[in-house]
Parts: sequence; structure tokens; C-alpha cells
Amino acid sequence: MISDPQQRDQILDVFPFLRAASPDFREALFDTATSMRLPAGHLICQDGSQCAALPLVIAGTGRVYKLGENGREITLYRIEPGESCVVTASCILSDRPFPAFAECETEVEALVVRPNDVRRWMADSAPWRAYIFGLIAERLQEVFGVLDAVLFQRLDQRLIARLLSLRTASPTREIRMTHQALAVELGSSREVISRVLKGLEGQGLLRATRGLIELLDIPELERRARDG
Repeated sequence: MISDPQQRDQILDVFPFLRAASPDFREALFDTATSMRLPAGHLICQDGSQCAALPLVIAGTGRVYKLGENGREITLYRIEPGESCVVTASCILSDRPFPAFAECETEVEALVVRPNDVRRWMADSAPWRAYIFGLIAERLQEVFGVLDAVLFQRLDQRLIARLLSLRTASPTREIRMTHQALAVELGSSREVISRVLKGLEGQGLLRATRGLIELLDIPELERRARDG
């Protein structure tokens, strides 16, 4: 139960669709849902498990990924504040096991909704239904983007695009990320990523050291990410 007025206001700010919902729906959600804090690295769901609840992220970041038989990971999407895991929602609605892994990338604060309420509100609440379907549409586009990159783009092009996206969150040309972490993002191996980075370094496009990558020629990197 969410009874603290300040916490209720925070949730309404993070999930604007709740303001469009009826007062009865908001009260039902606050009465039945609970809040939870999970530490970074916590495994929320694993492949084959049943989904016990639907988390709506208030703060922090979660990551959903697939793990191959060869032990390699590939990130499917991340869950940011104001979002939820659509795979979890679909598993609850279809009563099927979770087909991937989900973990807390940072400490996560979430609003936890019980499966019965997820199903009931899909039938009874238009704003809740629109919120879930909207997330599904966004995530499908994101996952298809991952598939398109894996199937049709060269690894060096995908790596450059990822480095440029990471750079947008930093005011400098430096990116603090290990080769192993990049391999996980791109569904490759550390050795292959290191080899590609070394090739780009030899072309004067970047400088790679342990845990740090400095982008030296951003215009050319952007051209390669765009044109291949």
C-alpha cells in the first residue's frame, strides 16, 4: 500500500498516465501496489521463471538480456523511470514463463503490481491498457532495431554507433566502459571487441586503454556509423 502523500506525488510525476486515470483507479493502485528497492546487480527474473509481479520503475535502470548457449549476452532493452518490463507484462497476461533475463543495472526503486491486478486493469482501465500497449509498441521497435543491427550491420559499425550513443551522456570525448561490457551490449566476445577497437585505434579514430575509450575523430565516426 502506498499511503505517503509525497511518495504518491512522486509516482504521479513519473507515470503521467495515472493523472489521466480515474480517481478510483489511482486509489486502487495505491491501495494494492507496494514499493520495493533492489540493489544494483540484483537478478529480477531469469529465463524460464514465472513472473510474480509487474515492476513499474520509479528510479534507477533495469536491463533485459538474452544469454546464448555459448555464454554470450546481448542486451535487448533497458527499463528507465516511468517504464515497465513489457516481457513481464506479456508473460503475466499469457501465463507463460519469462524468456530472458532481467537485472538491476543500478539500484532500482519500483512500484510492484500483482498479476491479478495487471490482468483486471487491462479489462477495466483504458489508461492502464493504453500505457501497457504503448510500452509494447516502443519495445517491439527497439528489439527489432537490435535484430536489424545484429543481422545486417557490421560489428565495427554497431560498435561505433554504441560508442557515439554513450558519448551523448558525457560532456567529454571519454567513455568509461570495459571491452567486456561492450561485448555484452553487442552480443560479441571481449576478444573480438578488443580487436575491432585496436583496428579503429590504428586508423586514428579513437584511443583505447583499460576501461577507458577516447573518441578522437567524432565526425568520421559519425559518418561510418551512418554510412558504413
